[in-house]
Amino acid sequence: MDRKGEPVAGIILAAGRSKRMGSTKQLLPFSDGILLGQVMEAALKARLSRVVLVLGHEAEAIKAALKERTDACPRVTVVVNPHFDRGMSSSIIAGLSAVEETHDHVMILLADMPFIGTQVINLLLERYLASDMPIGAIQVPEGTGHPVVFSRALYPELRQLEGDAGARRIVEKYSQRICLVRPTVPYNNTDIDTAADYTKACGILDKW
Repeated sequence: MDRKGEPVAGIILAAGRSKRMGSTKQLLPFSDGILLGQVMEAALKARLSRVVLVLGHEAEAIKAALKERTDACPRVTVVVNPHFDRGMSSSIIAGLSAVEETHDHVMILLADMPFIGTQVINLLLERYLASDMPIGAIQVPEGTGHPVVFSRALYPELRQLEGDAGARRIVEKYSQRICLVRPTVPYNNTDIDTAADYTKACGILDKW
């Protein structure tokens, strides 16, 4: 089934405490803004019809830092997850709640992966929507990488997720029904968890 014309919502998971970083990594300076802003801009420039930003820890400070951008863009919905300490799964559910009535597909994006660019998002969207698979993901040497997109058929299972493993269990369960997309555009899945990761990412940014 060709689903090319169907809208997809992006859900950016940005609610965590950044325990390994020791400070709120969403607010770290990055490029000409903050780390989370880099991820949000990539999503907004892509062909996602709506972008849901899920916050939790330091939500007010993050909202203030991004207020000018979010206020100017009607495609952005900011959701505060009061249960963010229950893990990433609770943020997926919070984001899904904002779009499940209007969108048949959701793409999960992580706030600490600043090099997941617009081209990669659009490539995944195009290939996934042209397939008949319930999941789409970027292909990496170890298997599936981010971002990951899910169809409405899996919303009930997304709603049953618990803990901090995110949607990994669902991806593993349906490993034979994934539209795996080899990145043919610039792609770097570096994530930022520690101060050393941040330093490394800033070095990558200088050459990116």
